[in-house]
Amino acid sequence: MFELLLCSLLTIFPDYLYRRYRQGKRLGKEITLYSVWFELRYGIISCLMLTVALITMIFYYHPSTNSATLYYRTVPIVPEITGRVAEVKVDVSAPVKQGDVLFRLDSAKQEASLQTARRKIAEVDAAMLSAQADILKAEGQLQEAKGALQQATDELDTKRELQKRNPGIVPQRDIEKLEVAAAGRQGSLDAATASKQSAMTRLSALLPAEKASAEAALAEAQVDLDKTFIRAGVDGRVEQFALRPGDIVNPMIRSAGVLIPEGAGRRALMAGFGQIEAQVMKAGMVAEVTCISKPWTIIPMVVTSVQDYIAAGQFRGGEQLVEAQQVVRPGTILVFMEPIYTGGLEGVTPGSSCVANAYTSNHELISSGKVGSFKSFGLHVVDATGLVHAMLLRIQALLLPIKTLVLSGH
Repeated sequence: MFELLLCSLLTIFPDYLYRRYRQGKRLGKEITLYSVWFELRYGIISCLMLTVALITMIFYYHPSTNSATLYYRTVPIVPEITGRVAEVKVDVSAPVKQGDVLFRLDSAKQEASLQTARRKIAEVDAAMLSAQADILKAEGQLQEAKGALQQATDELDTKRELQKRNPGIVPQRDIEKLEVAAAGRQGSLDAATASKQSAMTRLSALLPAEKASAEAALAEAQVDLDKTFIRAGVDGRVEQFALRPGDIVNPMIRSAGVLIPEGAGRRALMAGFGQIEAQVMKAGMVAEVTCISKPWTIIPMVVTSVQDYIAAGQFRGGEQLVEAQQVVRPGTILVFMEPIYTGGLEGVTPGSSCVANAYTSNHELISSGKVGSFKSFGLHVVDATGLVHAMLLRIQALLLPIKTLVLSGH
């Protein structure tokens, strides 16, 4: 309507003035309702053509969309193990802090495994004490074997010395018995030495390894026990948490609830603009939005980034070929917007639907002096027509509650 009124001031109105004051034709006489088309046909046609061109220019260089939403990502509350709920710590809707216990699963099996691991460590500790006693015992046996060997060796040396001085005084049979006895005492000494070495190896290597394995099993059992306590991963709020004691939760089937992180949906707004605006939408563009959850308010925004891909064109490779006609609706250009001022989205409910306008600005290009006068004038016109779209957005913000509450049959 604004575009039509503006264009009529440039076409129909001058045409009427020319015919009224230049040609002397009077409204209601020569210019009547029946003759208005014939008299003002050039102005009417020019007005309609100029209106269509103006609307096209406005909607192209200053795009608008009703598909703007404060999207936010939720965190599913999923346990790592399957189990029966033993206790629920939070209500259906409640704020939580990172690390707070949300609910607890039955942990009888995990507690038993933890107790078994602790007993295993105690058993290894007792075995280490026993190994220390075995070392002391082996040392005693080693000293005893050394003494017996020394005694047998001394007696054998004495007999040999006597035999050497007085041949035949010592029977050869006695010397052979002493040699066999000395060899046996040497074997006992070697056995005692090996026994001590085995006890020391068991104490210094085998039992510490067994204890380390037992401690690892204890840590694993503790981790399994900790998994029965499902905690909040981030600060946020639990919503629609209908889990109750006795329920069985399975991470492969469904989540136990939803956790909304703190500040989710309050930082940026995502809007989908038509594909035809792909060459117009740029990061840094000034934008404005009005949201249903905060009526009669215009929020200044800035475009922070523009997604380079259209979601409607994605596909998953598989056993079927892509059929282009399956894409019924064309996709949109996804644009990310953030408020210019701190707290600009305060009061806007996350997930709220909004109406967004983006405005093209050629001020830097015009100020650079790199364009001619005619093009500079055209860019001024493009920038100035953004005022029309800004007025339309404010009218939408004014009528949005009425349209929602009254005209929609609420």
